[in-house]
Amino acid sequence: MRADGPRHGRPLRPAVFFDRDGVINADLGYVGDPSRFVLLPGAAAGVRAASAAGALTFLVTNQSGVARGFYTEDDVAALHRHMAGLLAGEGAHFDDMRTCPHLPDAPLAAYRRDCACRKPGPGMIVDLMAAWPVDPARSAMIGDKPSDVAAARAAGIRGLLYTGGPLEAAVARALAGEG
Repeated sequence: MRADGPRHGRPLRPAVFFDRDGVINADLGYVGDPSRFVLLPGAAAGVRAASAAGALTFLVTNQSGVARGFYTEDDVAALHRHMAGLLAGEGAHFDDMRTCPHLPDAPLAAYRRDCACRKPGPGMIVDLMAAWPVDPARSAMIGDKPSDVAAARAAGIRGLLYTGGPLEAAVARALAGEG
């Protein structure tokens, strides 16, 4: 635990970890440019509901488009700034975000590795839990793929498979201990 980080000296809180593509935005395949980013209806309401319930809100997203050369890490950062602006416009925010650009068989050698952060690995979730005052017993991951649920379980939290519908309902289930 870092003595200077947000976790130091704070009571543990529930957290909701959100996947990005397919949960927060339309999954249009390798979305790396703000012009292709479409916030899903109700996404901001779901993130806002988690915050209103006292939960920390985190984004954890694999971005193999970087490793494939479709866009850069700077492009992802710019897209996330754009996303944060859209969410803020609807009164929502993420407390923190993690991205994994790696891929075991990446065309770009700099990103070619089997990384523990790449879901279904738990690395991004574990990193956030180390940096923030997260109570794993009251926390959950909401994702649209089995790899999201597997990452959650590997990190010691519940995983909920999101198949659409109101994200607020998925957040309520996550915070009620379902999953």
